[in-house]
Amino acid sequence: MSALLILFLCLALGILCRRYAPLPEGIVPGINWWVLNIALPALVLALVPHVRIDTRLWFPVVGMYVTFFGAWALFASLGKVFDWSPRRVGCLALVCGLGNTSFMGYPLVEALHGKEGLSIAVIADQLGCFPMLAAGGIVVASLYSGRGAGASAIVRRLLTFPAFIAMLAGVAIGFAGGMPPALEKPLLQIGQTLTPLALFSVGLQFRLHLRREQVGALAAGLGWKLLLAPLAVFGMGIAAGVGGLTLTVGVLQAAMAPMISAAILADQYDLEPRLANTVLGAGILLSLVTIPLGNMLLPAA
Repeated sequence: MSALLILFLCLALGILCRRYAPLPEGIVPGINWWVLNIALPALVLALVPHVRIDTRLWFPVVGMYVTFFGAWALFASLGKVFDWSPRRVGCLALVCGLGNTSFMGYPLVEALHGKEGLSIAVIADQLGCFPMLAAGGIVVASLYSGRGAGASAIVRRLLTFPAFIAMLAGVAIGFAGGMPPALEKPLLQIGQTLTPLALFSVGLQFRLHLRREQVGALAAGLGWKLLLAPLAVFGMGIAAGVGGLTLTVGVLQAAMAPMISAAILADQYDLEPRLANTVLGAGILLSLVTIPLGNMLLPAA
C-alpha cells in the first residue's frame, strides 16, 4: 500500500506548500506540462507493448468505456437541465469519466484480491482507461474548452497529443516483439514521476470551499464516479452472465476515484480547474471508504 501513501503525501505537500511556502511563478503550468507531455507518454510507451488482448476479459475493459461515455451523456444532459456552462460539462465528463485505475486501482485491488485480481485490474487500466484518456479525453477537452471544436481541429489535437502518439507507438513496438530493456527502464523511471508531480500540482490548487453554484456539480460528479458508474457496470456484468473475480474487479475499477491525469488535462484546457481538482481530491478521500464497502457486497469479496 506504499503507492497510496505516496499519493496522500504528495497531495498533502501540495496543500501545505500552497499555504506556507513561497512558490515560483508558473509552477503549476510547468508541472502540468511535464505530466502530460513527458511523464504520461513515457509511461504509456513503456507499458502498452506488454499488453496482451484476452477476449475473455472483455468485461473490465468495456466497463471503462461505459464509465466514460456514461459520464459524458449524463453531464451533457444535466448541463441542459441546470444550464451549466460547456466548460463545466467538459470538466465533469473528463474528470468523472476516467478513473484512477492504476495509482489507486492497482494497490487497492491487489490488497483486496491478490495478484490474480491485480492482473484483471491491469487489463482494465491499459486497454480501457489509457485509450480513453489518450483519445476520448482530448476529444472532450477540445469540444468543451472552445479551443477549436471543429472536426479537423479535434483530429489535429488528437494526432498531436503526446499520450496518443505514445499509445500508437507502443502498439507497434508490441507487435514488433517488444521494447529493449535498456530503453524500457528509463521510460518507466520517467513515467514514475507522473504520480508525485501530478498530485503535488493538484494539492497546490486544491480547494474544499467551492463557490455555491459549484457544490451541486461536485455532488453530481462524485455521485456518478463513486456510485452510479459502478452500479451501471455491475448491472451490465450481471446481464451478460459475468461473475466471480472478473465481475468484482471490473466493478471496483469503475468505482475508483477520478483520474489524476484527467484533472491535469482539465486544468490545461481551462475546464473549471478549481472544480476539477476539488472533485479529484474529495474523490480520492471518499473512495478509500467506498471501495472497501463496495467490495464487501461483491461476489468475490
